[in-house]
Amino acid sequence: MHKLNRYIGRTVAAAILLVLVVIVGIDLLSTLIEELKEVRGDYGFVSVLQYIGMVAPGSLYKYLPFAALVGCLAGLGSLASSSELVVMRAAGVSTLKLVMAVVRPTLFITLIGLFVAEYIAPASQQIAESQRALALQKSASSHSRHGMWHREGRDFMHFNAVQPNGVLYGVSVYRFDQERNLVQSTYASRANYLAGGWTLEDVQQVDFVGDAAQQQFFSELEWESDLSPELLNVLVLDPEDLSISGLWRYASYLKKQGLNAGDYELAFWNKLLQPITILGMVFVAISFIFGPLRDVTMGFRIFVGVMVGIVFRTLQDILGPSSLVYGFDPIYASVCPILICLLVGGVLMSRRN
Repeated sequence: MHKLNRYIGRTVAAAILLVLVVIVGIDLLSTLIEELKEVRGDYGFVSVLQYIGMVAPGSLYKYLPFAALVGCLAGLGSLASSSELVVMRAAGVSTLKLVMAVVRPTLFITLIGLFVAEYIAPASQQIAESQRALALQKSASSHSRHGMWHREGRDFMHFNAVQPNGVLYGVSVYRFDQERNLVQSTYASRANYLAGGWTLEDVQQVDFVGDAAQQQFFSELEWESDLSPELLNVLVLDPEDLSISGLWRYASYLKKQGLNAGDYELAFWNKLLQPITILGMVFVAISFIFGPLRDVTMGFRIFVGVMVGIVFRTLQDILGPSSLVYGFDPIYASVCPILICLLVGGVLMSRRN
């Protein structure tokens, strides 16, 4: 039985990895085409290739559920097409044992993907985004359209580029009063985080008092902010690119500032529950092979897997924003597609011949 488990595991794992490589390759090719439109100045073709290589780990975990579904359909489908599953069943191997033989390699791949998503992909993505923003900033004006915005209390901030070592470039801070009138505008070419605080360099500050404006220049200026390099490493990335711990930390920070943390809570639950999502997709694939897709061609199995993956993703894309609009807990938006997968798989398995 151990040899049989290893054989099934190798077949399914190889199919999942092959599908994952194909999907990620297509995604990176699309990203490459989009990035080539931004080539100028210091951001050349070599920089684009470096950027593509750095963002690749994030794509691996993003497409893992889809790859698990299609890969299991392809791997088990090849065993079914060659009648190997029939021989295994005739030899007395139960369906439960076959299911466990498929789940084991999938869990192993999932754990590796979880490690990459938690420790490798966020750091790699953050370095890629900061290097890209810095290269684009050098060929743009001081108030570049690139970078990111952030709000802290009544201060609205824009950073052209964020380096992972606690260095900011192109820092703009706009301060408003309670009546939403602009009272101060500050621009610094650079900011450093040292000894638990921020220091602005080459500062231009304008204070608005009534109808008058007073401009001042400083070589250095202390800047008080609750932001830390760790939080900025989170800020520079989209929610789906962050680690689970980073999402939880930044969502807590936003709540402390009285801001809406719905996007980050939704991404947190999606990532936290993704291993269960992958198992649900695998369960659907197994139920298809033992049920309605037992005797069809490989091409049709892959087509069904792609369609199921698209439906699952569409359901996530609908429920996620709906939780933010209608105010129900984002965890329900993450759990519902998983439950539907498990329900569909259970119904199909119960009706197998």
